[in-house]
Amino acid sequence: MSFEVFEALTIEQLRAVGSSKWVTYPDAIGAFIAESDFGTAPAVQQAVRSRVETASLGYSTKAEKDAVGTAFARWAADRFDWHVDPAQVGVLPEVLTSLELTLEHFSRPDSAVVLPTPAYMPFFTVLRDHRREVIETPLVRQGAGWGFDYDAIEAAFAAGAGLLVLVNPANPTGTAFTREQLLPLVDIVDRHGGKVWADEIHAPLLFDGRRHVPYASLSETAALHTVTATSASKGWNIAGLKCSQMILTNPDDLKAWRHVSRWPSHTTGYLGVFATIAAYDEGRDWLDELTVHLQGHRDRLAGLVAEHLPDAGFIAPQATYLAWLDLRAYGVTENLQAFLLREARVAGTDGRLCGRDHRGWFRVNFATPAPILDELVRRIAAALPAPSAP
Repeated sequence: MSFEVFEALTIEQLRAVGSSKWVTYPDAIGAFIAESDFGTAPAVQQAVRSRVETASLGYSTKAEKDAVGTAFARWAADRFDWHVDPAQVGVLPEVLTSLELTLEHFSRPDSAVVLPTPAYMPFFTVLRDHRREVIETPLVRQGAGWGFDYDAIEAAFAAGAGLLVLVNPANPTGTAFTREQLLPLVDIVDRHGGKVWADEIHAPLLFDGRRHVPYASLSETAALHTVTATSASKGWNIAGLKCSQMILTNPDDLKAWRHVSRWPSHTTGYLGVFATIAAYDEGRDWLDELTVHLQGHRDRLAGLVAEHLPDAGFIAPQATYLAWLDLRAYGVTENLQAFLLREARVAGTDGRLCGRDHRGWFRVNFATPAPILDELVRRIAAALPAPSAP
């Protein structure tokens, strides 16, 4: 598929569509939310269109939701060599719904939660809403990527933490963690009787030939202490259709799921069910082409940063369409989100929303037409002050 029609879209045309990314800040380039400007797979469009054309807009049946589990199991086996029973796959509206259920039913009550940071912004709010202490452990620079601080994670569990929130691929760093990076976590969590909630929502979007490694696939030990959450929403750009998957690889968790899932699962989006099945079964070729296109935009962004923001730190993401920019050298002391929204008319995310130690970092979305990406970087560069002296 050619993405030329999307590359030709202007800021005004995107704003006219009306998504949150483009209308929340109506005078700015929308780069603060993980939505893509490159549409979705034709198979997904057809699945939704057929339901609309026949006015089939009621509640989804159990059989239709079960079909989501079957489609996901086929996808996971083919793409990740992860073999799950479709009966282990539950359906929910959001990945965050899965986190809330895990906090309430699948982890030790009132125990602290280990959160490697920088991390997706809403995690902090959800964890605190559920009265959980958040223990931030830093991701650490490792060559051209990021890794875990195993000692900090070990110390957190030794102090009584009960749950690790593991985001792979990571948001906002775009790290695709390897098997070798993940295996030490299995030993730490198992040794302390903990649990892992694995958010793998960005798993369809890996670059440079990488292959996603589901945490629960590492071993039987890992499977028994993991609840996995994922969705077709990021890979196929269907977040608004509200359908995610929760994979329960512990038999006791699966048994509990059957008692606690009725109403949360009932709120899953009807159209999202059919869009998700179409994505996993018929949207794979389109996804592969999208990934190549996004990889080109990632590389374009790297060149733009080198040209216009030479004092910025930028580690090219291995996955996702999110960039994590280190702008500390430019000495902006106020909230970067507010500063760049006001001075550059760019709506991104201040690093401190991703963790306490990330002042001066900025998250932006590069899944946008190339001319807009170019303009985004030029605006940021023009607004920032001269770099601070070393």
